[in-house]
Amino acid sequence: MPFSRDKLFQSLKRSGADADSTQKVLMDMDKYVQPEMTTRQIFRHAFSLLKKSSKVSAARYMLKQALMELGPSGYPFEQYVSDLLRSQGYSADVGVIVKGHCVNHEIDVIATNQHEQFMVECKFHNRAGIKCDVKIPLYIQSRFQDVSHYASNSYHFTKGWIFTNTKFSQDAIQYAACMGLQMTGWDYPVNNGLREWIDRSGLHPITCLTTLTKEEKIKLLEQEILHCKDIIDNKELLVRLGFSAQRMQQVVTEAGSLLHNVERK
Repeated sequence: MPFSRDKLFQSLKRSGADADSTQKVLMDMDKYVQPEMTTRQIFRHAFSLLKKSSKVSAARYMLKQALMELGPSGYPFEQYVSDLLRSQGYSADVGVIVKGHCVNHEIDVIATNQHEQFMVECKFHNRAGIKCDVKIPLYIQSRFQDVSHYASNSYHFTKGWIFTNTKFSQDAIQYAACMGLQMTGWDYPVNNGLREWIDRSGLHPITCLTTLTKEEKIKLLEQEILHCKDIIDNKELLVRLGFSAQRMQQVVTEAGSLLHNVERK
């Protein structure tokens, strides 16, 4: 995919980078980018430049990549989606077995508000460029029909809902709209995608913190520490995991700065 200066500008703007930092990154990238470079190479270089001027902006800039690091199993993503739903006023239960008309189903998340109850399925991808095609909503709609038409179960599902950390194909969007299936992806629906949900809630994943190593992120995820806020609320866990006082202060400071930056928006 060819380098898009405008897309990079928009990404830097969403990250909260100031005008001076944005201009410096764009000017450097104009000199750096070569036709044969991959999107990943371009992203990494832009991230390294932004990190020098603002760790908070760099953390926000790498949000999409950070979501892909909530793996490899995908279970942390289910937990993460349930937390996002709770932040928007839903009650949410994770990994529930529900009896259907034909077979039993393990539902990733059951989300309920005052008016509706959703059967939520989470489709996690750990690589960029993978879209949820039409097979996914076809499959989810079939499961929804099986559980929603079984009168004796204790749930009263009104709609199916798909969350993904990447994108949907146009056929998937068209089918879901036709069937009344709700979908939330990285940038879908427009202005109310996963990216906007995260910005509204302030539940940025720990995987976006630039002061954590890959190994440290894995250890924290294994302890079900998913959000930057969890870092601040569980400082003693960092000590138990072997963080020195200096390293702990660096991580907590970055997490706190990111939360403060979100609260000001």
